[in-house]
Amino acid sequence: MYIPAVSGSRETKLCHVTRASNQEVRRLQREDAPIVISMATAKKLTENHLTCVICTEVFTDPATLHCHHTFCKSCLLKYTCTQPEAVQAKSIPCPSCRQQTKVTNPDSPVEEWVSQLKPSHVIQGLMDDFGPGTKAVEEHVCSVCTKQGKTTPATSWCSVCDVVYCEGCLQLHNMMPGLCDHEVAHLSDHTKTKVKRRFMCQVHRDKPIELFCKDCKQAICTICCSIKHRTCKDVDTIESMTPLVKEQLTSKIEKLGIKIAAMNNIITQRKSTIQDVKINSQTLKDQVMKTRDTVMRAILRKEKKLLGDIDKATDKQLHDLQADIKSQEIELQMYQQQYEFTANAVTSDCEMDMYAVYESMGETFTDNRDTDNRPAAGRVVLTHDLDKLSKAVDELQLGEVQVVHGVSDLGSSPVLHHTIDCKDDGDREDPDLCDVTVLTVDGAKVMAITDYNNKRLKTYYTSNFKSFHNQLLLSNCPYQIAKLSESQIAVSVPDSQEIVTVNVTPGPVLLSTIKTSKEYWALACLSSSQLAAGTGGQSHSVDILDMTGRILRSINTGVIGSPDYIHIIRNNNLIVSEEAVKSLVCVTSEGDAVFTYTPTGDRAPCGITSTSTGDILLVDTYSHKVIQLTESGQFVRYVLTQQDGLKDPRGVCLDADGLLYVTSDRYVKVFKFCAAYRNL
Repeated sequence: MYIPAVSGSRETKLCHVTRASNQEVRRLQREDAPIVISMATAKKLTENHLTCVICTEVFTDPATLHCHHTFCKSCLLKYTCTQPEAVQAKSIPCPSCRQQTKVTNPDSPVEEWVSQLKPSHVIQGLMDDFGPGTKAVEEHVCSVCTKQGKTTPATSWCSVCDVVYCEGCLQLHNMMPGLCDHEVAHLSDHTKTKVKRRFMCQVHRDKPIELFCKDCKQAICTICCSIKHRTCKDVDTIESMTPLVKEQLTSKIEKLGIKIAAMNNIITQRKSTIQDVKINSQTLKDQVMKTRDTVMRAILRKEKKLLGDIDKATDKQLHDLQADIKSQEIELQMYQQQYEFTANAVTSDCEMDMYAVYESMGETFTDNRDTDNRPAAGRVVLTHDLDKLSKAVDELQLGEVQVVHGVSDLGSSPVLHHTIDCKDDGDREDPDLCDVTVLTVDGAKVMAITDYNNKRLKTYYTSNFKSFHNQLLLSNCPYQIAKLSESQIAVSVPDSQEIVTVNVTPGPVLLSTIKTSKEYWALACLSSSQLAAGTGGQSHSVDILDMTGRILRSINTGVIGSPDYIHIIRNNNLIVSEEAVKSLVCVTSEGDAVFTYTPTGDRAPCGITSTSTGDILLVDTYSHKVIQLTESGQFVRYVLTQQDGLKDPRGVCLDADGLLYVTSDRYVKVFKFCAAYRNL
């Protein structure tokens, strides 16, 4: 049976091949037709789909993992036993992609974990049709006769040509000078699966490969050696080179497996990033629409005010007109009465009545004023500068779309985004900004800082295009901030031996005051119920506290005697800095030393933060720099310098959008990172 090539992935090909082979075999069996199978097809199926990548042999008792990779059960068991982390996690690791397969009965021995695995239906179907011991290739037709339209049964197979022949075509094959020494096996004794294909030279096809040129790294025959490689100095036999080649290829397979696993992890991360990008895109669109709604509300407020002013002016105008009409109607009635009274006197024959009316209305008759000498009613008009309004609309900015890179991207450079002046009207002294952090409260970014000189915790945020700032007066000078959540922080107040917890609403509201037995300066959040606090003096330790201030344990910090700043990185290790010893130390949460970093030059390591990728950012106050280190403490670059406008920086933090906040004198400078590399 000849199976056509199928395009697509390996899994798709495998499904098509299996389905085609199984269906065709069943059809031929029903029709009692002779089964005709291509030797090359069977060979490809065995090599590509029925071979274990660990032992490189045809599957023996195959087992398929959840990732759909298949291995010999014995090979899989040996590999699993070499992975203690997987055994501890009660799972079977895939040697190819490292994906974990959870076992159904974790309490049973490891041997039973593997024994319970079954091969996939595809692999089992191929094993049934083409695996060792099957009779699927017993009956063949001669490959030469097939081209002539004949179906002559084949009796032999040439391991060099990889072609089956009938008796007649085999005689012709053996009569050819270049083919007569090929190794031929009879199909009747199933020797095809036992005979190893001869390694023949591609140039001199009738010559076997017997040598290997190490200089050219090429397998050659004796003729190639005497002609093309006679000047080469290092030629060895294939027999002696095969173990070395196999060892090197095995090593390469292991390295490729590691690279494949790493690449799969990268692909998985990229796919996850795609989802994050889509979510971020929708979030930004929502922000644009929210900004639009805010602008529209402002326009509607102005519209409502203008409409109200028009109604108010119109109502007054109408009221004045109605009052005037009423007055005019009264005068009209009076004139009508006088008119009738006078007319009656004139038309009467009584001179006494006529003169009586004349004497009483003499003044009225002498009044020659205009009957309507009141000023005309005003007109309500709307005055606006259409050019100015059009320009204001054109200049209206709902926002700006930018691609902001992370500080870990070495191809990015910091650009000053904006600067916040932290000196308030109520400050008695110039601010001394010790620390800064950023929270997200009800969708708004809130920056919190500690002002040591003015004994205040200050917050700054923007809402509806307006900037707001609030402050909380503390009992004494605050120092470092520990972020407990997006709406709560803890602040060290060393001079009062206190740690205060504050709710950010976005204004700061005091929640509690924790009395401590020591003066704690450095402060960080180790977990939801534990704080890491650094004390003054020479204790060479960081205390782990519960939320009542009780000391749970102490961690040795080596050369750091009086920690100035503490930061917890993603692996829960502690980064501790101290100006006095001019060093940065990393220790585990159990106190084991990880690394020590000492900046060069005039140095005073202070504030610390870290990126989502694990890089560490350290503020060096004296040199006016922000230094980037790897997670293992290796120097990467100077992220910011005095040329970026830094002056005596101390506190530092990153927000969720990758913006970098650094205290600088009485200001907080905010930087974004753009893809434009520069040398610092």
